[in-house]
Amino acid sequence: MTSTSDPRELRAQLETLTTEAFRPELSDIDRLPTLEIAGLMNAEDATVPAAVAARLPQIAAAIDAVAARMARGGRLVYAGAGTAGRLGVLDASECPPTFDTDPSRVVGLIAGGPDAMVTSVEGAEDSRELAAQDLDALDLTALDTVVGVSASGRTPYAVGAVEHARAHGALTIGLSCNAHSALAAAADHGIEIVVGPELLTGSTRLKAGTAQKLVLNMLSTITMIRLGKTYGNLMVDVRASNDKLRARSHRIVALATGATDDEIQDALAATDGEVKNAILTILGGVDGPSAARLLAESGGHLRTALERTGDRGPGRARRRER
Repeated sequence: MTSTSDPRELRAQLETLTTEAFRPELSDIDRLPTLEIAGLMNAEDATVPAAVAARLPQIAAAIDAVAARMARGGRLVYAGAGTAGRLGVLDASECPPTFDTDPSRVVGLIAGGPDAMVTSVEGAEDSRELAAQDLDALDLTALDTVVGVSASGRTPYAVGAVEHARAHGALTIGLSCNAHSALAAAADHGIEIVVGPELLTGSTRLKAGTAQKLVLNMLSTITMIRLGKTYGNLMVDVRASNDKLRARSHRIVALATGATDDEIQDALAATDGEVKNAILTILGGVDGPSAARLLAESGGHLRTALERTGDRGPGRARRRER
């Protein structure tokens, strides 16, 4: 799997990218004291949130479009190479334990497959065909969303993924860190977080990687909020798969209801440890099976299910509606 690009043409492309720009004022950075280098890096990182803030309208519009499709059964798929691909896989892998999503609902594709998470897979990022093959293996539908992630905005794997997805009617988002990128142009929603030249020339795992991480956090987290995976700022769909998460589940029910420890333990026992259901039994004054039914009828939205319980149940007066 080798690139057929003209090396001279590729070098010319890279020279136009702000993420690849050389900063002569930092040419002696290796001579500086460690503390001074750390200060420079910290100052560079501090500029990233402002670059993200400048694109919040585009980010919000993309999130609303994603949530609308996921509410109808669609999936969220990230596709990228190198650092960008790893960040997508990371974000996808954290959704099941945080929001109790099925692992198939948020998927991270990285050029070169799982091995590329820990080592470089030569030539994988240069293949549009590989991106198409990876998406075809998912049986892509028009309800799905594909997010191409690439700092440069020109990576063939990411651009190819977006083009292939769009041709199949899926929603597409292009996340890059350069203006006027091919990736943004190819997507329904282009999000360009222009962070400027890196401290180390071309090392886009730095500011560009930080920017991508921040945006991916927003895409998945706010989408899950829109899908009813939270109650206020509480992760009520958290999956209690270890002691820490079991303790967190208990605390979430306590924060949402103000109930006693014994009441919380009883509610969790009656709902097989399902946090959202336990909250509904306490605040809505219903039993476990009724809570499950109400949540199913409400599309998993706890607030809607609480409204369906009608008048306040015996425990609901403990906590004012959030």
